[in-house]
Amino acid sequence: MPFLLLTLSALFWAGNFVLSKWAAASIPPVALVFWRWIVAFFVLLPFTYKKILEQIELIKENIKFLLLFGFLGVTLFNTLIYKAMHYTTAINALLINSFVPIMIFFVSFVLQGLRASRYQLLGAFISLTGVAIIIVKGDISRLLSLKFNPGDLLVLLAAFSWALYSVLLRNLDKRLNPLVFLEVIIILGLILLLPIYLFSEKNFALDYKNVIVIFYVGIFASVLAFICWNRGIREIGANKGGNFVHLMPVFGTIMSIIFLKEKLYLYQIVSILLVFSGIFLTAKD
Repeated sequence: MPFLLLTLSALFWAGNFVLSKWAAASIPPVALVFWRWIVAFFVLLPFTYKKILEQIELIKENIKFLLLFGFLGVTLFNTLIYKAMHYTTAINALLINSFVPIMIFFVSFVLQGLRASRYQLLGAFISLTGVAIIIVKGDISRLLSLKFNPGDLLVLLAAFSWALYSVLLRNLDKRLNPLVFLEVIIILGLILLLPIYLFSEKNFALDYKNVIVIFYVGIFASVLAFICWNRGIREIGANKGGNFVHLMPVFGTIMSIIFLKEKLYLYQIVSILLVFSGIFLTAKD
């Protein structure tokens, strides 16, 4: 079950990267983050308000920790990613974001003294190789021609914040209901985001394209993806689960073939096999 959940989260987030680039010219980044989580808040509210009242004392006990989760997972990560999409390409963003598993190994070691096993390191390297093959379309020499810019640094910072969020899930109070946890960090994240939103550009057209983007990222990339990721990581740990991030470009490729009628090439088959092999090695340990 945790492997299925982590796979689903990668699927939902793959669409998030594509749509955030699609909407980069029409929705200001902070506005997209803010309304994304407003949608998520109201989607969860009917299922959580009673449970929040029941666990209010537990929430107070863990408020500092929950505030940190809200900052890392809701406010910081998404703002950095959407801001970066105004300066960098989706290819660069996916490539840099693919270093999340490596960052997870580092953060796990520094904060918790957990060492990555040989299988985990080998699996991460193999799946990262698969990601690189997808991104450069089978021509490794393209890596030499990639141009990096300030937006790539924002993606790198976002990747680090997500690695820290994922590792800290191990220390989450197990008495907290998972939906309560998500709704509370959304509320806290929105509170932290509100001053930034008020003093940033927030005007955009409510056309069908922007509405589709906001509702997709609010429901699929926020509520469903976070539920799946939080549950999966809490069950098997960040060192094992982090490698599922590499499925994002794989799913992006598959969706392009299915929905955009793009051709399937040999390098794509090889890269997909490498990614799944790497994840299998990580999960085997």
